[in-house]
Amino acid sequence: MSTTTSNPAPPEASKPVEALPSQEQPQWDFPVSPVPENPLGEGNYIKTAAALMIGDEILNGKTLDRNSNYFARFCFENGIDLKRIEVVPDEEDDIVEAARRLVKKYDFVITSGGIGPTHDDITYASLAKAFDQPLEHHAETLRRMGEMIRHRADLSQQTDEQRTTRERMALFPARAEVLYIAPDVWVPVVRLEGRLCVFPGIPRLFQRMIDGLVPFLPLPPPSERPCRQQVFTTLPESSIAPFLTALQARTKAAGVRIGSYPLLTKGVYVSLIGRDADAVRVLAEEVAVELEGRLVSEEEARREKAAL
Repeated sequence: MSTTTSNPAPPEASKPVEALPSQEQPQWDFPVSPVPENPLGEGNYIKTAAALMIGDEILNGKTLDRNSNYFARFCFENGIDLKRIEVVPDEEDDIVEAARRLVKKYDFVITSGGIGPTHDDITYASLAKAFDQPLEHHAETLRRMGEMIRHRADLSQQTDEQRTTRERMALFPARAEVLYIAPDVWVPVVRLEGRLCVFPGIPRLFQRMIDGLVPFLPLPPPSERPCRQQVFTTLPESSIAPFLTALQARTKAAGVRIGSYPLLTKGVYVSLIGRDADAVRVLAEEVAVELEGRLVSEEEARREKAAL
């Protein structure tokens, strides 16, 4: 198992570190992993991606999946074409099949969830099976985990059985890369086949780690990253459809994608996406005039949609 150094976050992050006098609050400063060679080969970069969200709690409605939405925005902002988001239960066969299939087809695949200490946290074991690897405790991750919990009385006094269960969180596929992405996060990003990266399901930790992984990814150059401009109109979607159909036909060869997204009884957002920011802006202004609408920022659009 190769180690590329990273950063830890308290195991079982839902529990706070036991209170200490303010001057004694622990400060973590673990080494971050060096950036390894490009797993796609020198000169290549990520073009396509897929997300595999794992957990019964998503499928039965107990948990709202925020991680796939965050990953979709991450991909868009970095010029990656996110092709697929799948949700599978905590079942080994489902995880194995999906992981193998997605890794064969896409440049960058993530999983989210199923890497905790309980019986239904089977992501590492399932991925080890998917890629024909044994499981192996990762010594550096165990060390970082131990450092992080040293001041936690509830964890430092665990029984042997409880400690064994906790250490399942450092039981990785043996030939995986282990990437430590921040000095204060003990949980590493585990990467298999140079393409599949394993993340926790806790949204705040997921977001921190996906953003921290940026230096380790062969991302598209800035010239390949898209620009999006939205236009809001109060006209009915059926009334604007002929114009948008003609506009898409006229701009498709230039790589511009046009979509319409209605807000019930309020109006329609028209989205224009392309790599030439100036050209997208000119088209958006044309749309705004033709549809009696107005240009809106990404933040404004996000706020208005969230208020529904």
